[in-house]
Amino acid sequence: MIPKLHYISEGYSSKELLENIQNACTSGAELVQLCLNNESKTNILKLASAAREITSHFQTRLIIKDNYKIAKEIKADGVYLENINISYTSTRIHLYTWQIIGSKANTLQDCKTLISDEVDYICLGPFKSKRNNEELNKILGISGFTSVLDCLKTKTPIIGYGGITSNDVTNILGTGISGVAVSDEINNNFDTIKAFNKLLDASSTDEKRHTFDS
Repeated sequence: MIPKLHYISEGYSSKELLENIQNACTSGAELVQLCLNNESKTNILKLASAAREITSHFQTRLIIKDNYKIAKEIKADGVYLENINISYTSTRIHLYTWQIIGSKANTLQDCKTLISDEVDYICLGPFKSKRNNEELNKILGISGFTSVLDCLKTKTPIIGYGGITSNDVTNILGTGISGVAVSDEINNNFDTIKAFNKLLDASSTDEKRHTFDS
Protein backbone atom coordinates (compact mmCIF):
# COMPACT_ATOMS: atom_id res chain seq x y z
CA MET A 1 0.00 0.00 0.00
CA ILE A 2 1.35 3.43 -0.99
CA PRO A 3 1.31 5.98 1.87
CA LYS A 4 -1.04 8.92 1.34
CA LEU A 5 1.47 11.60 2.38
CA HIS A 6 4.77 11.91 0.52
CA TYR A 7 7.32 14.26 2.06
CA ILE A 8 9.60 15.74 -0.62
CA SER A 9 12.81 16.45 1.26
CA GLU A 10 14.80 19.65 0.79
CA GLY A 11 17.78 21.34 2.42
CA TYR A 12 20.43 23.93 1.64
CA SER A 13 23.15 21.54 2.77
CA SER A 14 23.54 17.80 3.26
CA LYS A 15 23.35 18.27 7.02
CA GLU A 16 20.15 20.31 6.80
CA LEU A 17 18.62 17.80 4.39
CA LEU A 18 19.26 14.93 6.79
CA GLU A 19 17.99 16.96 9.72
CA ASN A 20 14.80 17.69 7.78
CA ILE A 21 14.35 14.02 7.00
CA GLN A 22 14.78 13.16 10.68
CA ASN A 23 12.29 15.86 11.69
CA ALA A 24 9.79 14.56 9.16
CA CYS A 25 10.15 10.99 10.38
CA THR A 26 9.87 12.08 14.02
CA SER A 27 6.67 13.96 13.17
CA GLY A 28 5.03 10.94 11.54
CA ALA A 29 6.01 10.94 7.86
CA GLU A 30 5.45 7.51 6.33
CA LEU A 31 7.28 8.17 3.06
CA VAL A 32 10.25 10.39 2.24
CA GLN A 33 11.41 11.18 -1.28
CA LEU A 34 15.11 11.98 -1.54
CA CYS A 35 16.38 14.13 -4.42
CA LEU A 36 20.08 13.70 -5.18
CA ASN A 37 20.28 15.71 -8.41
CA ASN A 38 22.27 18.62 -6.98
CA GLU A 39 24.78 16.52 -5.06
CA SER A 40 28.30 15.62 -6.14
CA LYS A 41 28.91 12.03 -7.17
CA THR A 42 31.12 11.45 -4.14
CA ASN A 43 28.39 12.66 -1.79
CA ILE A 44 25.41 10.88 -3.35
CA LEU A 45 26.01 7.45 -1.85
CA LYS A 46 26.97 8.85 1.56
CA LEU A 47 23.86 11.02 1.73
CA ALA A 48 21.54 8.29 0.49
CA SER A 49 22.98 5.80 2.98
CA ALA A 50 22.49 8.26 5.84
CA ALA A 51 18.89 8.88 4.74
CA ARG A 52 18.31 5.13 4.59
CA GLU A 53 19.64 4.75 8.14
CA ILE A 54 17.28 7.41 9.47
CA THR A 55 14.19 6.19 7.64
CA SER A 56 14.87 2.57 8.56
CA HIS A 57 15.02 3.54 12.23
CA PHE A 58 11.55 5.08 11.98
CA GLN A 59 10.23 2.40 9.62
CA THR A 60 9.57 5.15 7.10
CA ARG A 61 9.68 4.37 3.41
CA LEU A 62 12.49 5.97 1.42
CA ILE A 63 12.07 6.71 -2.28
CA ILE A 64 15.05 7.88 -4.34
CA LYS A 65 14.34 10.36 -7.11
CA ASP A 66 15.63 9.24 -10.54
CA ASN A 67 18.75 7.35 -9.42
CA TYR A 68 17.64 3.72 -9.52
CA LYS A 69 21.20 2.41 -9.11
CA ILE A 70 21.53 4.17 -5.76
CA ALA A 71 18.03 3.02 -4.82
CA LYS A 72 19.09 -0.56 -5.35
CA GLU A 73 22.49 -0.21 -3.69
CA ILE A 74 21.13 1.18 -0.42
CA LYS A 75 17.99 -0.96 -0.61
CA ALA A 76 15.60 1.98 -0.63
CA ASP A 77 11.91 1.17 -0.87
CA GLY A 78 11.75 2.38 -4.44
CA VAL A 79 12.50 5.01 -7.03
CA TYR A 80 10.58 8.01 -8.38
CA LEU A 81 11.23 8.73 -12.06
CA GLU A 82 10.28 12.07 -13.60
CA ASN A 83 11.13 11.30 -17.23
CA ILE A 84 8.08 9.69 -18.82
CA ASN A 85 10.12 8.79 -21.93
CA ILE A 86 12.37 6.27 -20.19
CA SER A 87 11.69 2.54 -20.14
CA TYR A 88 10.08 1.60 -16.86
CA THR A 89 10.23 -2.07 -17.80
CA SER A 90 14.01 -1.85 -18.16
CA THR A 91 14.34 0.07 -14.89
CA ARG A 92 12.35 -2.54 -13.02
CA ILE A 93 14.73 -5.24 -14.22
CA HIS A 94 17.55 -3.49 -12.36
CA LEU A 95 15.61 -3.22 -9.09
CA TYR A 96 14.73 -5.77 -6.44
CA THR A 97 11.30 -7.29 -6.99
CA TRP A 98 9.96 -5.64 -3.82
CA GLN A 99 11.05 -2.11 -4.77
CA ILE A 100 8.35 0.20 -6.13
CA ILE A 101 8.39 2.66 -9.02
CA GLY A 102 6.54 5.97 -9.13
CA SER A 103 6.47 8.61 -11.84
CA LYS A 104 5.18 12.08 -12.71
CA ALA A 105 2.23 12.90 -14.96
CA ASN A 106 0.58 16.10 -16.15
CA THR A 107 -2.13 14.80 -18.49
CA LEU A 108 -4.63 11.98 -18.82
CA GLN A 109 -2.50 10.42 -21.54
CA ASP A 110 0.58 10.58 -19.29
CA CYS A 111 -1.36 8.63 -16.68
CA LYS A 112 -2.58 6.04 -19.17
CA THR A 113 0.96 5.52 -20.45
CA LEU A 114 2.32 5.04 -16.93
CA ILE A 115 -0.49 2.67 -15.98
CA SER A 116 0.27 0.57 -19.07
CA ASP A 117 3.90 0.51 -17.92
CA GLU A 118 2.65 -0.84 -14.58
CA VAL A 119 4.15 1.82 -12.33
CA ASP A 120 3.15 1.46 -8.70
CA TYR A 121 1.96 5.04 -8.22
CA ILE A 122 1.63 8.30 -10.16
CA CYS A 123 2.28 11.86 -9.00
CA LEU A 124 -0.16 14.09 -10.91
CA GLY A 125 0.32 17.85 -11.12
CA PRO A 126 1.28 20.53 -10.65
CA PHE A 127 -1.77 21.47 -8.62
CA LYS A 128 -0.79 25.14 -8.61
CA SER A 129 2.21 27.25 -9.51
CA LYS A 130 5.08 27.56 -7.03
CA ARG A 131 7.27 29.73 -9.26
CA ASN A 132 6.55 32.63 -11.58
CA ASN A 133 8.22 30.91 -14.53
CA GLU A 134 6.20 27.72 -14.27
CA GLU A 135 4.17 27.06 -17.43
CA LEU A 136 0.65 28.15 -16.61
CA ASN A 137 -0.88 25.77 -19.15
CA LYS A 138 0.38 22.84 -17.07
CA ILE A 139 -1.32 23.93 -13.84
CA LEU A 140 -4.17 21.49 -13.15
CA GLY A 141 -5.99 22.76 -10.07
CA ILE A 142 -9.15 21.10 -8.79
CA SER A 143 -10.79 21.06 -12.23
CA GLY A 144 -7.77 19.40 -13.83
CA PHE A 145 -7.54 16.74 -11.14
CA THR A 146 -11.26 16.08 -11.48
CA SER A 147 -11.22 15.73 -15.26
CA VAL A 148 -8.28 13.30 -15.21
CA LEU A 149 -9.60 11.16 -12.36
CA ASP A 150 -13.13 11.02 -13.80
CA CYS A 151 -11.76 9.53 -17.00
CA LEU A 152 -9.05 7.36 -15.50
CA LYS A 153 -10.91 4.89 -13.29
CA THR A 154 -7.78 3.15 -12.04
CA LYS A 155 -6.66 1.33 -8.91
CA THR A 156 -3.16 2.79 -9.29
CA PRO A 157 -2.67 5.37 -6.49
CA ILE A 158 -2.67 8.94 -7.83
CA ILE A 159 -0.77 11.41 -5.66
CA GLY A 160 -1.31 15.14 -6.19
CA TYR A 161 1.71 17.44 -6.13
CA GLY A 162 2.66 21.07 -6.73
CA GLY A 163 2.31 23.78 -4.09
CA ILE A 164 -0.21 21.82 -2.04
CA THR A 165 -1.00 22.99 1.50
CA SER A 166 -3.09 21.44 4.26
CA ASN A 167 -5.90 23.84 3.34
CA ASP A 168 -6.12 22.20 -0.09
CA VAL A 169 -6.36 18.57 1.03
CA THR A 170 -10.11 18.21 1.56
CA ASN A 171 -10.97 19.60 -1.87
CA ILE A 172 -8.22 17.56 -3.53
CA LEU A 173 -9.45 14.31 -2.01
CA GLY A 174 -12.88 15.12 -3.41
CA THR A 175 -11.49 14.77 -6.93
CA GLY A 176 -10.50 11.14 -6.39
CA ILE A 177 -6.83 11.83 -5.69
CA SER A 178 -5.60 9.32 -3.10
CA GLY A 179 -2.81 11.33 -1.48
CA VAL A 180 -0.50 14.34 -1.73
CA ALA A 181 3.21 15.07 -2.07
CA VAL A 182 4.32 18.10 -0.04
CA SER A 183 7.54 19.99 0.45
CA ASP A 184 7.27 23.68 1.37
CA GLU A 185 4.61 23.64 4.09
CA ILE A 186 6.22 20.68 5.83
CA ASN A 187 9.71 22.17 5.66
CA ASN A 188 8.35 25.37 7.19
CA ASN A 189 6.70 23.50 10.06
CA PHE A 190 7.11 19.75 10.55
CA ASP A 191 4.15 19.69 12.93
CA THR A 192 1.93 20.06 9.87
CA ILE A 193 2.65 16.40 9.07
CA LYS A 194 0.22 15.46 11.83
CA ALA A 195 -2.41 17.73 10.27
CA PHE A 196 -1.85 16.20 6.83
CA ASN A 197 -2.04 12.67 8.25
CA LYS A 198 -5.33 13.48 9.97
CA LEU A 199 -6.81 15.04 6.85
CA LEU A 200 -5.65 12.11 4.73
CA ASP A 201 -6.75 9.59 7.36
CA ALA A 202 -3.19 8.30 7.37
CA SER A 203 -1.60 6.71 10.40
CA SER A 204 0.95 8.70 12.38
CA THR A 205 4.10 7.25 13.85
CA ASP A 206 4.84 7.65 17.55
CA GLU A 207 7.53 10.24 18.04
CA LYS A 208 11.01 8.78 18.40
CA ARG A 209 14.51 10.18 18.54
CA HIS A 210 17.46 9.30 16.38
CA THR A 211 20.92 10.81 16.08
CA PHE A 212 23.36 10.72 13.20
CA ASP A 213 26.85 11.99 12.49
CA SER A 214 26.98 15.36 10.74
